[in-house]
Amino acid sequence: MVDVSGPAIVNIPLLETKLYLPKWRPGMVSRPRLLEHIQKGRKLALVSAPAGFGKTTLLAEWVAAEPTRPVAWVSLDQSDNDPTVFWIYLITALQNIQPSLGERSLSLLQSPQPHPIESVLMTLLNELTAVETDIALVLDDYHAIEAQSIHDGIGFMLSHLPPQMHLMIASRTDPPLSLARLRSHGDLTELRVNDLRFTPDEAAAFLNQVMGLEISAVEVSALEQRTEGWIAGLQLAALSLQGREDIADFVAAFSGDDRYIVDYLLEEVLQQQPNRIRHFLLQTAILERLSGSLCNAVTDQTDGQEMLETLERGNLFIIPLDNKRQWYRYHHLFADVLQAHALMEWPERMPSLHGQASEWYERNGLCSDAIRHALAAQDFERAAGLIEQVWPTMRRRQQEPTVLSWIKAIPDAILRNRPVLSVAYALVLLNGGQLDAVESRLQDAERWLGEGGTIAASDKSPASSATERIVVDEKQFRALPATIANTRAYWSQSIGDVANTVTYAQQALDLLPADEEYERGATAALLGLAYWSSGKLEAAYRSFAEGLDTFKQMGGTQTTVGGTLLLANMGIVRGRFRQTIRLCEQALEIATQQSEAVLSGAAELYLTLSELRYEQGDLEAASQLLLRGEELRQQISLPVSEYLWGVMWARLETAQGDLEAALHQLCEAEQLYYNTPIPNVCPVAALKAQTWVKQGRLAEALSWVREQGLSVEDELSYLREYEHITLARILICQYKFEVQSPSSKRPCLEERIQQSIDLLVRLLEAAEADERTRSTIEVLVVQALAYEAQGDFAGAIAPLERALTLAEPEGYVRIFAEAGPPIVRLLREAMTCSITPAYTQRLLTALETWGQKPKESSALPLSPSPQLLIEPLSQRELDVLRLLNTELSGPEIARELIVALSTVRTHTKRIYSKLNVTNRRAAVKRAIELELL
Repeated sequence: MVDVSGPAIVNIPLLETKLYLPKWRPGMVSRPRLLEHIQKGRKLALVSAPAGFGKTTLLAEWVAAEPTRPVAWVSLDQSDNDPTVFWIYLITALQNIQPSLGERSLSLLQSPQPHPIESVLMTLLNELTAVETDIALVLDDYHAIEAQSIHDGIGFMLSHLPPQMHLMIASRTDPPLSLARLRSHGDLTELRVNDLRFTPDEAAAFLNQVMGLEISAVEVSALEQRTEGWIAGLQLAALSLQGREDIADFVAAFSGDDRYIVDYLLEEVLQQQPNRIRHFLLQTAILERLSGSLCNAVTDQTDGQEMLETLERGNLFIIPLDNKRQWYRYHHLFADVLQAHALMEWPERMPSLHGQASEWYERNGLCSDAIRHALAAQDFERAAGLIEQVWPTMRRRQQEPTVLSWIKAIPDAILRNRPVLSVAYALVLLNGGQLDAVESRLQDAERWLGEGGTIAASDKSPASSATERIVVDEKQFRALPATIANTRAYWSQSIGDVANTVTYAQQALDLLPADEEYERGATAALLGLAYWSSGKLEAAYRSFAEGLDTFKQMGGTQTTVGGTLLLANMGIVRGRFRQTIRLCEQALEIATQQSEAVLSGAAELYLTLSELRYEQGDLEAASQLLLRGEELRQQISLPVSEYLWGVMWARLETAQGDLEAALHQLCEAEQLYYNTPIPNVCPVAALKAQTWVKQGRLAEALSWVREQGLSVEDELSYLREYEHITLARILICQYKFEVQSPSSKRPCLEERIQQSIDLLVRLLEAAEADERTRSTIEVLVVQALAYEAQGDFAGAIAPLERALTLAEPEGYVRIFAEAGPPIVRLLREAMTCSITPAYTQRLLTALETWGQKPKESSALPLSPSPQLLIEPLSQRELDVLRLLNTELSGPEIARELIVALSTVRTHTKRIYSKLNVTNRRAAVKRAIELELL
């Protein structure tokens, strides 16, 4: 369940009031015609109408109509625009249905390392799929939500909603969702103003039975017509009529639009209340939720609970928010008008009322509400102090959007005198992608530091003057130099400045106290990623491992597994395959023994192990590991790093000789790529270019070179190393192609191949300087290929021998195997020279099948009958077609062929297209007719 302790989680201490199911009592007006409409059970039921049309009451009756119905309810307000808070509320509401529901997704949401919301939601949706009964989720007052990211998340949910799950939204306005699409697909139930208006019969039942009036059918009809069935208008009219003797005159005079009715009737209602109740209403109108103690604090009285119960008994637009009748709220329409009257009558008192509310919330540990009321009171100094107190917790719980909204409300003149808050402002701006505004905020903080960025001796205690610094949390101020350095490191990373990321992160580590474990761990990990981006892999590994050790000591399996994955990726690029395999296997053992919250990490560990076995040439193990990870990934609907799975399947397709399928996988993976903190050292576009080279499509490969602006004279960097190695491969291929042309000019060709060799020399020097073993081996192999292309076998053997010597301890295969037939000739030459004979023979054995298409299945005719097709089926498409003629499902066909499910789907679409059919049965029938089966 959600951790409801601590002052920093917005509104979570009042969680019960947010998730409370409003009670519909049998004495209220029943609306079966509308309940039947809601009951249609579509994906989304939208109840959209202005205030006062009974949206919440209707949904409450729908819930009450079937008490055993599993329903989760969330009442929303403006404070719920923080995405983290919103999704915590939503998932926690679902846990009221089933306590274990949403555990994995909630764990992802609250992880110290943020996960994309799509990952959280897909995990949640998968958990919902496992629920066997129909369930409903009600989002009440959805119009309060303005954050587009939340709307996007709800839209994503609706697109993937399991059939037993139904979403219900009550809102004053239509939510920015794809309503037209839902409507066209029959997935939307709608109730609007015309549906919600009281009919004459419903108006009569409401006025005479619920409100206790005894008025004639003619008078009921007149009120119903004047209010046009508007429920709030009828309720206000009924309150005004209570105790009157001139009912007929009142009804006759009653007219006007909604706004007029509200103003007129509210005046009538307020005038009929005793001064004691009237003053209570106006004083407490500022509160979103009301309790006896809170009302006492605001009104300076002691009868708050008694007054709330009196208002409830009098149907005076007050709604209970919990079963114990401890928390209430006013009807939104009523609250709006009360606030307007309070502002009109007591403008000078409003700040003090907000101030008293803020103080009560602070005393009761509800700092978020305390901050909100302090801002409303325009007590910005107080608000700033409160924000500074809760900032560390808000940051760790990823509630930066809320903090940003608070800080933006505080005048700059106040912020500039608060160094801790200035740095907090910089960090929340950075988190929100507003990079340009970060520097000025850091400078605001730095001006309060002494020479060299240290704490000035004269500033040991908080200052009280407006011209001096103001600090609430002295510990945060003492850590300011380290915090500023850390912020600059994150900023540098965000703008791609690797050098400054390293400089500032190292500075932060030097300055951070030993007991700041979280900050030290995060900074060490960031430093590791920066070293990785700069190609200093050994330093990267050490620094990231140090940060990971810190997080391990703090506990948390998910963080440990996630960190191990990054460490393993570093291990692969370092070329330490055996050590990395042990690391992954240990982490996998931990992950599989824990809760399902770490299954995402387990799936990616299988992916990493698959890549490691692929590098060592064990294609069968690599395929099985990838399939195991794929099964787990689909089980938990994991979209994180999806492009990496496509890349790995493409590599295996390449190793099995299906270059077209590999290219298709790479194209899909390229569309799925997005920036992450992990350096993209092997771009998908470069892998595509290398595939084109294998296919002999030199023109496409050269076009890629031009698009990337690559040149043999480029300044080298680790992040572009793989692209430059690919460039060298393309130039060698171009040389071999052109040297066979009689019209080619030999001097120009020799100059081109020499440029390639010179580029490889520079790449080798850079890789060796930073001890990048895998890069060194790969460059040496390409050097050997360059000399082989010239027919210089003696020149090729020297770099090949070095590559073999470096590669043998870790069992490299892929780097050699992907070089194709030219490397076979060189390896045979190495055998005659007794260079690593056992290892060289192993490589030669691996190359016998690497890149070769699988042998045709005995179930297929060796020479199929003429297909009578404009475009014949490929061998792999025939394999898929044969399995389509079985009972195997799509995933089972993928496992049989050891390919990705997406690959099977792609082949199936091509089969349908070539056979001119639209489904599996028709494809099999057509194939039999053509004697393909």
